[in-house]
Amino acid sequence: MPAPIRLRELIRTIRTARTQAEEREMIQKECAAIRSSFREEDNTYRCRNVAKLLYMHMLGYPAHFGQLECLKLIASQKFTDKRIGYLGAMLLLDERQDVHLLMTNCIKNDLNHSTQYVQGLALCTLGCMGSSEMCRDLAGEVEKLLKTSNSYLRKKAALCAVHVIRKVPELMEMFLPATKNLLSEKNHGVLHTSVVLLTEMCERSPDMLLHFRKLVPQLVRILKNLIMSGYSPEHDVSGISDPFLQVRILRLLRILGRSDDDSSEAMNDILAQVATNTETSKNVGNAILYETVLTIMDIKSESGLRVLAINILGRFLLNNDKNIRYVALTSLLKTVQTDHNAVQRHRSTIVDCLKDLDVSIKRRAMELSFALVNGNNIRGMMKELLYFLDSCDPEFKADCASGVFLAAEKYAPSKRWHIDTIMRVLTTAGSYVRDDSVPNLIQLITNSVEMHAYTVQRLYKALLDDISQQPLVQVSSWCIGEYGDLLVSGQCEEEEPIQVTEDEVLDVLEGLLVSNLSTPVTRGYSLTAIMKLSTRFSSVNRIKKVVSIYGSSIDVELQQRAVEYNALFKKYDHMRSALLERMPIMEKTASNGPTEIVQTNGETEPSVPDTKLPPLITQPANQANDLLDLLGGNDVVPVIQTTLPTKPASAGGELLDLLGDLSLSAIPPMTAYNKNGLKIEFTFERANPNPNIAVITIHATNTTEADMTEFVFQAAVPKTFQLQLLSPSSNIVPALNQGSVTQVIRVLNPQKQQLRMRVKLTYTHKGSPVQDLAEVNNFPPQSWQ
Repeated sequence: MPAPIRLRELIRTIRTARTQAEEREMIQKECAAIRSSFREEDNTYRCRNVAKLLYMHMLGYPAHFGQLECLKLIASQKFTDKRIGYLGAMLLLDERQDVHLLMTNCIKNDLNHSTQYVQGLALCTLGCMGSSEMCRDLAGEVEKLLKTSNSYLRKKAALCAVHVIRKVPELMEMFLPATKNLLSEKNHGVLHTSVVLLTEMCERSPDMLLHFRKLVPQLVRILKNLIMSGYSPEHDVSGISDPFLQVRILRLLRILGRSDDDSSEAMNDILAQVATNTETSKNVGNAILYETVLTIMDIKSESGLRVLAINILGRFLLNNDKNIRYVALTSLLKTVQTDHNAVQRHRSTIVDCLKDLDVSIKRRAMELSFALVNGNNIRGMMKELLYFLDSCDPEFKADCASGVFLAAEKYAPSKRWHIDTIMRVLTTAGSYVRDDSVPNLIQLITNSVEMHAYTVQRLYKALLDDISQQPLVQVSSWCIGEYGDLLVSGQCEEEEPIQVTEDEVLDVLEGLLVSNLSTPVTRGYSLTAIMKLSTRFSSVNRIKKVVSIYGSSIDVELQQRAVEYNALFKKYDHMRSALLERMPIMEKTASNGPTEIVQTNGETEPSVPDTKLPPLITQPANQANDLLDLLGGNDVVPVIQTTLPTKPASAGGELLDLLGDLSLSAIPPMTAYNKNGLKIEFTFERANPNPNIAVITIHATNTTEADMTEFVFQAAVPKTFQLQLLSPSSNIVPALNQGSVTQVIRVLNPQKQQLRMRVKLTYTHKGSPVQDLAEVNNFPPQSWQ
């Protein structure tokens, strides 16, 4: 059989192919030749054939038939064969195929080989694709090589140990003695891989984290030597000494300093040195500075150091590189809650990022701008954000409008400003606003009694200009129906009143009923407005005629309204004026907790808490069915998930929120659920304003080695109770009890009956969905008596 072509010739031939079909034909022809050679057990050219197969694999063609040939090459005594064999194993094999177990013995022999390069090949392969079984069998050899004096092998053994720990965490302690002298190594490659190994061990085990905290001074010393050392051609990148090692050390310091005062104190000085001495003209320096900022923000650092870190991020915002600007905005968004005032200093730069051409940067800048809004800057920030709303792409309008509504509701300096701002949003982006914006604005207008004439005049003008924005049209129709008499009488004091006749108002509303732009909901608003005007205007006959026409409408909702309104005119005309009188001031349901003081521009508006629980809202059908499945009967009330509104950023206010309405009487905690490593504990408080309300805090912990993700806790109680489930602190229950998920349940028990509850738990563990049901009946008597 003639000698097969070399790899170079194959590459050259494939590159001459002009079409995909021609290339495929060449590959198939060569694969056929390679298969024939494998069948004839041709040892001479096996290495060459496997090398060609790997090239075809890189092009995306199947090469699985070469797996066993890789094992034969690994078993060869020639280094060139072993090198291609191990490379093929890393590319063509993985732990899902049982074939990989056949090479365990070969790797074990090569780890004890007399040649360091053969040992290095075995370490690389084990560290790349070793399964948990292989790692258990070969961990002892890896640990021996980790103690060797050969720096070439130590760095490879350290990385292989990282893979072993990831696959078999219980083997971590085996490598602990070998880590003692790793950081005293002078070789940068060994240092780098050692820091990677220590980082992995600290992230996976709280005990290791405590053990390695004593290494902080040594790590600080290494980092200081890197900064202060002169030019070293071996490790220099753009004038900075070994930036890869610096970044790794900073990440390890971040883990070691988290939630530890002593460790944080030990690294404050070196972090300040890195932040002030690192060159920022090159990307390498920016990478180190970014890691430094993350470390400063994560540990218990001094306030001055945190301000320095935020100023570095502020400088990043002025960088020409889009990636650096995006990273800076994302980091500032994470820190804005803890260091609000320091981030505020960069407000103008952040607002300028709203004009960036990059959509990712614009979105981050918009989110950060809303996070910076407070009572002092509300007018200026809203001006910028409304300008952004006018000119931004449609994909931003919904989120921007929603953010403006929330900020205006929280920090509005006056009722008029609040109404003007929301009307501006409705006129520019009305089609993109949330569904609840219409009832919320109606409620705001109703409660602002002194602004009724001004508001109805403004909305009437907006309606004359544009009827395409449906939320705006709906609010305008409602207001004209309620306050049409104020519009016609021209009683507006805030601006020059307009002269409008009753017929002109009715013409506009009738136009909405026949407009192609109007949705069925909008037509319902318009018809109701016309009906309401029958008690405010003198044109009753015209209104009767309009209502009777829609009694035969093809829209069932509109037809039903018209028929009922016709009945009001005929049978119940004596009740019409009472039924259609103005709506009373609407009470807004207050959030849970004590009186909330909203900081506004020069005004303080206390909102009195409503001790009643929010009314239960009908859930979507599938969720309701899930709860029925959970409860197995009709004698229970399903729970409603609610989200608490954002509180003002005030330390004192948060403390009051935390303690204001709870009676910290000694109600013993209880374990409600403990199965498969998931433990749910209940702790209890009693709400002071209403002793019939029990506040239950659930604490979910996880003793297994893997996180429980997509965690959802649902609960239901009998009909004699009312239950409200607030938002959880997270949907991930950390492994090994490294944290917990908390969630607050409020139970109204007016009849002081014994508390019973059914719970449903769903989560994902190790890639598999888990669902379980449980009944909790052993509540302590103090929690419900």
